[in-house]
Amino acid sequence: MKSNESMENYLETILLLSKKLPVVRSVDIANELGFKKPSVSIAVKNLKEKEYITVMEQGYIFLTDSGREIAEMIYERHEFLTNWLIRLGVNPETASEDACRIEHVISKESFEAIKKTNKNLQ
Repeated sequence: MKSNESMENYLETILLLSKKLPVVRSVDIANELGFKKPSVSIAVKNLKEKEYITVMEQGYIFLTDSGREIAEMIYERHEFLTNWLIRLGVNPETASEDACRIEHVISKESFEAIKKTNKNLQ
């Protein structure tokens, strides 16, 4: 399940868009991320080749099981780390930006240890 930060961001964006839109299209991703359509088209092609998404004839994009697994992992990290940093006194905007960077590089082991320690402190 090897992925990179860019792919993870796309998958997370598709997950979040799928929660608020009836269907997700490339244009929706481009608008959400502020990217140009050709850049999104290349990313979508790569995600499809890696079998993280399926693209219907109409252009509707759906996460596969493996794509959803990555997207949900990244989203969980982002939400947890953002809230954790805010509770530590970090400005919410900074906390979200920092969480976005951390979520891609932190190991599963370290993330689980932070969650466990945080739970014990509550």
